[in-house]
This record gives sequence, C-alpha cells and structure tokens, in this order.
Amino acid sequence: MLAPAFIRHLYIRFYQRIVFKDRLSMLPSASCPRTSLPRLPWLLACLFFALLVAGCSSGPVMTTTPSGSPETRVEQPARKTNWGHLPGWSRDQPMAAWSAFQESCTRLKRKAAWKGVCHDARSVDPLNALAIQNFFESRFTPYRVTNSDGSATGLITGYYEPILRGSRVRGGPYQTPLYQYPKYWKRHTHVGPTRAELMRSGDLNGTELVWVDDPVEAAYLQIQGSGRVEMTDGSTMRVAYAGTNNQPFQSFARRLIDRGEITPAEATLPGVRDWARRHPGQVEDMLNVNPRMVFFRELKGSEALADTSGPVGALGVPLTSERSIAVDPNEIPLGAPVFLSTTQPLSNQPLQRLMVAQDTGSAVKGAVRADFYWGHGDAAGEAASRMKQRGEMWVLMPNN
Repeated sequence: MLAPAFIRHLYIRFYQRIVFKDRLSMLPSASCPRTSLPRLPWLLACLFFALLVAGCSSGPVMTTTPSGSPETRVEQPARKTNWGHLPGWSRDQPMAAWSAFQESCTRLKRKAAWKGVCHDARSVDPLNALAIQNFFESRFTPYRVTNSDGSATGLITGYYEPILRGSRVRGGPYQTPLYQYPKYWKRHTHVGPTRAELMRSGDLNGTELVWVDDPVEAAYLQIQGSGRVEMTDGSTMRVAYAGTNNQPFQSFARRLIDRGEITPAEATLPGVRDWARRHPGQVEDMLNVNPRMVFFRELKGSEALADTSGPVGALGVPLTSERSIAVDPNEIPLGAPVFLSTTQPLSNQPLQRLMVAQDTGSAVKGAVRADFYWGHGDAAGEAASRMKQRGEMWVLMPNN
C-alpha cells in the first residue's frame, strides 16, 4: 500500500506540472495537509491517482501475505492478471489437481493467509469440476511470475520416482549398493571425496542400505533423490534422500553425447541403460564422470505410505503424479497452486494445467523455473528424462 506522504507527493507533482506550471514557488510543501489544497486540483489529483492504481493491476507488484513468511509470499515481482490471460485455463480440469491442493492445505491451514481458503475448501464437492473451478476463480487471484530481469519464461524440466529391484543381502544380480549417510561425516558442511575416490577407498563398506540389480538405475535414483525398491520377498522399500558428499553434479549422459556414444534423443534412462549393456566394462568409468554421491535412508511407518502414494516432497505431503511441481521456495510459496503453460517433452504440443508447488530441488533455482513430477516407473522416467521445455507460470494467491 502506498504511504499517505507518498500520495501527497504524487498530488503535488501533478499540481506543479498541470495547474500552476508558472507559479512553482507558491505551491505548498510535500508535508502540508491535503485539505489546504484547492478543491479542483485536488479532484483532478484524485482522478490521476485512481488511474495510477488501476494501472498497477497489470504492472509489477509484490504479493505478500499477512504472515510475511517465506512459505506464504511471492518474492519476485509478479504481475497481477485475470483468469482469461491464463492460456488453457478454461480447457484444464482443476478437479485433477484438487487432491494435491487438499494435501497442501494439511500444512497451509496453520498460516493466516491460507487458513480461510483451506477451511472453505473442505465444503467443496471433490467430484464437481465446475464447483472446483469456481472456487479457484472466486477465492484466488492469479499473478504472472517474472524473473528478476523482467522476462516471463523459464526452464521446465521433469522428474519421477524410480522403481528398482533389490535385496537386503548381496547376491546374484544384486551387486550395486545404495549407501546410507556415513555417520562420521558432518551433515551439510562436509565436502567428501568424489564418487570415484569413495568407490576405490572402501570407506563406505558397512554403510550399504540395500543392494540393487542395475548400476544405471541406481545412478538415476541418485539424480531423482527418492524411489522404491521392490524386494525379493515381495515387499517394497521406499528410500529417500539423506545427504550428499557435496560435490558438484556432472551429467554422465552429457559426456556420452559429447563423445558420440549416444544421441541426444537417447539420453534417457532406457538409452543409457542400453549403452551400458553394450559396454559393461565401461559403466563404472561412465558413472564416475559425476563426482556427486547421494546417500539414502529407508522410510518406515507412516513415512512409507501406501504403494499408490507418491513420494513425500519438501512440503511434507505426498506428491501427485502430473499435478505436483518442484519450485524455488525463495520465489514461489511451497503449497501454492501454480498454473503452468509449457509443452510436452520433445514436442510443441501444449501442456497447460493447474499444478501445486510441493517440492524443491537443488537444480531448481529462479522464479520461472519448475520440475514437473511425472509419477513413478519407466514410462514416467522416459517422460521426465526427455523434458527440457520453455514455459510460463502463474502463482495463485488467496484473496485476503
């Protein structure tokens, strides 16, 4: 909101330029009360100010909720707009994102800015598409997200939850370990040896969490940060990120492309896995291109959830396939609905739908930047690994 002193300043500048251009020395100072000004210029100034405020509805604004916490504010300049400016909004089915939004409300309902909409959302029929669309349109305002340089497009990538096969005991095809975080390392501050150095040293011996049957799938699991392991006894182990050696990430797929070993279209899990089967003696060297090592922990009890649920994201709720995204929480409030306009992987076919910001990622930095959660399994992995599209984003904020 503009301060009263600033409003008076706007009036006086208007008064100076329009009414008494040749009598500047006779004007009141910026601190004088507005009642001391002539009536006609004051009315004109009010009209000027009203037009100024109206113009702000399509200009840069800061959206800050009453709490002002990182979870409930948009840091980057955003442009307030209307629903008709969201490409594909009328063709989307917000009902598909309703369960994801309800999951967000389990965390957001404690925050002043979200308490009202989350409370009222409980009375909306989850099977009534029109009621859900009307709820969003009546209770939220869309803001087009822009980058710090004023641009409104950014990179949209994809991720998924891998499904591996494993055993708690090494044997047979189960020769590739997933490691737990070393107890003797200091979390978040320790810069450890590279992956190649760790593999040679044997320092991780005894920290194996589970043994899986495919080193390439294990490497992709490290990129995704969480996944499922179907065990030999028929059970499913869910594993989650526990830390890294704090080495920088380097893409082994990129290295294979640069060496002409695979094409860009083959830079997917199936493509790299096929290359590994043709070159078994080079797999370890290929994986050592990436110096980063990711460690895992086993999710148990309520953390593990049902097999049909997605992994738990940074917000602390299960992700919803094709309706959850990872964002930079310094730019987009975690839990907020976000309308995304991009294209299908390696395609110009529009992908325009309501998503919910429920996760983060180390590579997801910036305002117009998102990671699209595709779900779990090979099909999701194929889509995720191919997705590197340009896109636009609109964050929906409650009308408080």
